[in-house]
Amino acid sequence: MSSFEVRGGKKLSGEITPQGAKNEALQIISAVLLTPEKVTITNIPDIIDVNLLIELLGEMSVKIDRVSRDTCIFQADNVDVGFLHSKEYHKKSGRLRGSVMLAGPMLARFKEAYIPKPGGDKIGRRRLDTHIIGFEKLGVTFHYESEEGFFQLNAKEMKGCTMQLDEPSVTGTANILMAAVMAKDTTVIYNAACEPYLQQLCKMLNRMGAKISGIGSNMLTIEGVDYLGGTEHKMLPDMIEVGSFIGLAAMTQSEITIKNAGIEHLGIIPERFQQLGIKMNFVGDDIHIPAQELYEIEKYMDGGVLTMYDHPWPGFTPDLLSIVLVTAIQAKGSVLIHQKMFESRLFFVDKLIDMGAQVILCDPHRAVVIGLEREKQLRGITMSSPDIRAGVALLIAALSAQGKSVIQNIEQIDRGYQNIDARLQALGADIKRI
Repeated sequence: MSSFEVRGGKKLSGEITPQGAKNEALQIISAVLLTPEKVTITNIPDIIDVNLLIELLGEMSVKIDRVSRDTCIFQADNVDVGFLHSKEYHKKSGRLRGSVMLAGPMLARFKEAYIPKPGGDKIGRRRLDTHIIGFEKLGVTFHYESEEGFFQLNAKEMKGCTMQLDEPSVTGTANILMAAVMAKDTTVIYNAACEPYLQQLCKMLNRMGAKISGIGSNMLTIEGVDYLGGTEHKMLPDMIEVGSFIGLAAMTQSEITIKNAGIEHLGIIPERFQQLGIKMNFVGDDIHIPAQELYEIEKYMDGGVLTMYDHPWPGFTPDLLSIVLVTAIQAKGSVLIHQKMFESRLFFVDKLIDMGAQVILCDPHRAVVIGLEREKQLRGITMSSPDIRAGVALLIAALSAQGKSVIQNIEQIDRGYQNIDARLQALGADIKRI
């Protein structure tokens, strides 16, 4: 297994461009199964999770022309539905959280699907209830194979209905949406997720011939159609990378420009980092973060300690709470980080404490960060990346620390961040893969 060896304490400078959005890619690429016609997708992130999904589609006999690492032409005109019953499919799809997104398109077009027990990050329980219950309401029956850890889904005929999701799950909304686009009659999904990535999926499906209205709201109306055609689609920049680079610039006192950041789709993300005291300038679609000696965390108007918490869009994404936490380590002031959605996502703070951070883990969901105010640097240590976002948070900490750090299990980081070591080296970081 590979590791990153990082010698921190260096100020970085230059420009960096975010990759295509990982969370959008898993939905968009799954949607190619909805049509026998060609679908061209650009700005694809060249990362493990996405490449595994593309590889899985190839093994399902989807034709794939990878024009470049960020552009693919897909054609699902001869899908091997029988491959879903194979041990190879079960094994590969079980490694990839995103494979759950294949269920909606497969049900819509081929009337059967398999959903593996969720793989991916070790960040707590990830329920599939929203997906399964939504499918059931459309007329899908399921059987859970406990030995294999798979849900087997069948749909002789799907019929539209009105449903209210138990939670505004992004993947749940996307999966049910893709199943409903070719169901009979009209489907209304209330309490739907409305993230920019889901809006992108809706717009792509409409270009393919779907009839989806309410895009950007929490109520989607889908009029079923009989056929979807081909299209072209460009993915948004990854908002999680944008937030990660803002935190990186602040922690390392660096001047960095984030090019083509997709500012109009970032929602509240820039504002949350500004609440930590980080200055930034918006120039066209670029974000310029000037080098700052010190940044001070805002307080509430009554003088209370600031709380940062995750919330469904347009609230703050849970994927950036780890980055906010690590960025607050060198700030002036204190902040309470409240991770509501995943009960194990804050457990990486023990490594930050070993590095010299002042963090109090209150419980599995809450941590208090007491800023060091640059009075002392973090120290380099050897640590392991538990999940994608915590891994990058630890990488940011290592780049700001004095001395050498070794980050193990970097396959987790590679799952979500494209060639991150080479891109950071271009900014002047002392990082190498060993």
